Amino acid sequence: MTGSEDSPSFRLAYVPGVTPAKWVKTWNERLPGIPLTLVQVPAAEAPEVLRAGEADAGLVRLPVDRTVFSAIPLYTETTVVVVPKDHLITAAEEVTLADLADEVLFHPLDDVFDWEAPPGEPAFERPATTADAVELVAANVGLLIVPQSLARLHHRRDLTYRPVVDAPQSSVALSWPEEATTDLVEDFIGIVRGRTVNSTRGRTAAPAQAKPAQTKTQGTSQGKPAAKSQGKASGKPAGRTARARTGGGKSAKPAQRGKPRRRS
Repeated sequence: MTGSEDSPSFRLAYVPGVTPAKWVKTWNERLPGIPLTLVQVPAAEAPEVLRAGEADAGLVRLPVDRTVFSAIPLYTETTVVVVPKDHLITAAEEVTLADLADEVLFHPLDDVFDWEAPPGEPAFERPATTADAVELVAANVGLLIVPQSLARLHHRRDLTYRPVVDAPQSSVALSWPEEATTDLVEDFIGIVRGRTVNSTRGRTAAPAQAKPAQTKTQGTSQGKPAAKSQGKASGKPAGRTARARTGGGKSAKPAQRGKPRRRS
């Protein structure tokens, strides 16, 4: 692990659809002296950006090459189909891939899904980007299946979307080159995992003192039970204190006076 002093700032790559704002805000609050720079990259280019050291870590879409990168899965997105607002599909709350079998579905070159066989009818061309495919959907020439965040990113007033319950899903993860796990990367890991500002941030913590052991030592330092200590402090013998608790507070002397006396 390299020291955080080697980097004057922290560079965070993120792919379209991911919104790092809440984590950036926490970073700025906790580490105001270390600027965080955002680097937006296409999903397909994110691994190379990280491998080349152009970013310290990235919010990327899984899968990643685990022989090179470490990854912490953060969340999995709902998959939706983007359709014109007047499309028949909008009558349903959700759809299946079978419902889309007769529809023309665009499969852009930057598609984040690893389809074994793309569903629906093939389009006349593969759009270069998801943004291009959305434009074609707006032109009523086909539909598009994407993670919900991309549908929101490319929102248009004339389009809407519906969940596709049995479609593949896209998961977002925090990833970085395993050999470049710096202290600043550990700091950001702590933020995305919700650690508090007083946490160890994944680093080795100093051993804490055992408070229970100290309490026990203090309680037995005089070698006497607490009840005896209290009795001594009050100036009364411990034995009398014990008898008083059981109701035997009277001494043996009155009991002897209770015997009949002989008359002379």
